Amino acid sequence: KTEVREKLSAMYNTTPDVVFCFGFRTQFGGGKTSGFALIYDTLDFAKKFEPKYRLCRNGLGEKGRTGSQAAQRTQEPNEEGS
Repeated sequence: KTEVREKLSAMYNTTPDVVFCFGFRTQFGGGKTSGFALIYDTLDFAKKFEPKYRLCRNGLGEKGRTGSQAAQRTQEPNEEGS
């Protein structure tokens, strides 16, 4: 993905941080891969319109809460008599 981002940014005279590549599918047998890419005018537009998970994949967004609530909670001992 990073090679594709760099080549697309060179083709369209922009920086790689405003190019978002996703949805790559490899053809059976290899040798050919197709995918999608979005190129934004500015980084502000990219942050406004791109989904948060794609921003995180490109290193622009902060990672959200991970794990379930049960894993994050510490188990407290029972206060009952036994």
